Amino acid sequence: MFDQKELNLHLKLSNKMSNHKVRVRFAPSPTGPLHIGGVRTALFNYFFARKHGGDFILRIEDTDSQRFVPGAEDYINESLRWCGIKIDEGVKEGGPHAPYRQSERKPIYKQYADRLVESGNAYIAFDAPDVLDKLRTDAEAKGEVFTYNYSVREKMETSLVLSASEVKQRIERGDQWVVRFKMPENEEVVMQDLIRGEVRVNTSTLDDKVLFKSSDMLPTYHLANVTDDYLMEISHVIRGEEWLPSLPLHVLLYRAFGWEDKMPLFAHLPLLLKPTGNGKLSKRDGDKMGFPVFPLLWKSGEGEISRGYREDGYIPEAFVNLLALLGWNPGTEQELFTMDELIQLFSIERVNKSGARFDPEKAKWFNHQYLIRKTDKELAEMFLPILEQYNFDVPFEKLVRIVGLVKERLTFVHEIWEQTNFFFERPLEYDQQTVAKFWKEDTAAIMNEVTDVVSGIEKWDVQTIEHSIKEFINAKGYGMGKVMNAVRLSLVGASKGPGVADICEVLGKDETIQRFKQAVAILGK
Repeated sequence: MFDQKELNLHLKLSNKMSNHKVRVRFAPSPTGPLHIGGVRTALFNYFFARKHGGDFILRIEDTDSQRFVPGAEDYINESLRWCGIKIDEGVKEGGPHAPYRQSERKPIYKQYADRLVESGNAYIAFDAPDVLDKLRTDAEAKGEVFTYNYSVREKMETSLVLSASEVKQRIERGDQWVVRFKMPENEEVVMQDLIRGEVRVNTSTLDDKVLFKSSDMLPTYHLANVTDDYLMEISHVIRGEEWLPSLPLHVLLYRAFGWEDKMPLFAHLPLLLKPTGNGKLSKRDGDKMGFPVFPLLWKSGEGEISRGYREDGYIPEAFVNLLALLGWNPGTEQELFTMDELIQLFSIERVNKSGARFDPEKAKWFNHQYLIRKTDKELAEMFLPILEQYNFDVPFEKLVRIVGLVKERLTFVHEIWEQTNFFFERPLEYDQQTVAKFWKEDTAAIMNEVTDVVSGIEKWDVQTIEHSIKEFINAKGYGMGKVMNAVRLSLVGASKGPGVADICEVLGKDETIQRFKQAVAILGK
C-alpha cells in the first residue's frame, strides 16, 4: 500500500508516462573505465525504457576536457553492448537530437548561458583564482567553509556590480570569466524524487555554481546536463544518489528557463556499497579483496591493468542479474531472471532508498547458476578457445561429454581446464598427499587385478565398467574406498574428478589400462 505522498508520486509518474513518450538517457563522462555502479544505472534506465515502450539514449558528457581519457568512450559502448543493452540514440547510432557527444554541441550552450544572464538568473564573474583561494583560506582559518553565494557575490568583480560597458571591455581584452547561477536567497525548494519522495532544501545553504567557462568556452555539467535533457525531450532522469545534491540547482534551472512544464521526473538510485557495507564501493576494495569493479578489463595510459568481469570469466547474463538485484527487488523470492523478465518486472517503486552492499561471493554464485544452465554443447564451445591454447585437438562430441561431467563443479569456464586436464594428458606425477593416504603396500597387486578385470570388459560403457569393478571388489572383500581411491589416483594423478567409470569410458579401454600399468610401475616401486 502507498501512503499519500507515495500515491501522489505514483500518480505523477503514471501521468507523465501516459502524456509523453518515455525517454531516458545514460550520460557517462569518458574519464576512465565505467564502474559497475554506472552499469547498474544504465541497466535501470534500460529496464524502465523498455518496459514502457520508450527510448534509451546514450549521451557522452565530455565537457570536462582536462579529465578526458582516450579510449574511455569506446569502453563505455563496448560495456553496454556486452551487457545486452541496445541503444536507440547515441554517438554511433545517431538520432533526431544529434550530436550526442557534448563536446560537439559546444555552440548550443553559450546561447543558453547568455539567456540566463539576460534574464537575471545568472551573472558573469571575473574572480581571479588567487582571490578565491584567499577567501577559502581565510574561511578555513576561522573554522568555516567558504561559500560563493548571496553574501559574497555583491563584493566580487561580477556583472552584478560592474557596469555593462566594464563587463564588455573586460571580456574583449581577454580577461577570464565564468557564468554563475544566481541562487535565490532563503527560499525553500520543494522537489519530488520517485524513490525518496519529497525533498526540501533551503537555497541559503547552496552556492552560486559555475555554469559556463570562458577558458574553454564550454559549459559545466549542470548547464549542459539540463539543457541537453530539455532539448532531447528526456522524460525521466534516473541517476546515482551522488547527484541528489545537484537536484535543487537543476530544478531551479528549469524554472529559470521557463521549462517547468517539460521538466523530467527524477529518481536517484542508492549507492553500491563496499562488501563490509561501510562506504561506497571503489576500485581499491576490489584490488584489496580480489574482485573486479569494472565490467571489462581496462588498461590505463600508464599501463595499469584493472580486471573486468568479462575477462574474469563472468557470463553477461549473470552480471546483469547480479546488478539488477542491487538496490531493487521484485517482491518475490525469485533470484534468477532473464533480461526480458527484468524488463517486465522492473518498477521504480521497488527501488530501495538505502545503499546496496556488494557481495563478491554472491557474484560467483550467480555465475555458477548461469553456467550450469548452459547446455553441455554451449559450455564446450565456450571452453574450446581455452583448450586450443594448450594445443589439444579433441573431437567436439568428446569435449561435450567431458564438459558435462564437471559442469556442476564450475563457477567459471576457465576452471574446466583444471577440472578436466587429465582427460587430455596422462598424469606424469602423482599428488603425494593422495599417494600417502591411498597407496599402500598391497595396492600395486590390487591394481594389477583391476587391470585384468577391465581388460576383460567387452562392452565399454559406464554401467558395465562400474558393475564389473564393484563385482570384483565385493567378490574379493577389499572394501570400496581401498580400491576406488587407488583407481582414481591411477587415472587422474590426484583425488579429484567425476565418477571413475565416467572417466574410464571417456579415456577409452586402452588408455585406461595404460594408466593403471603406469601407476603400478611408478608407485609400486
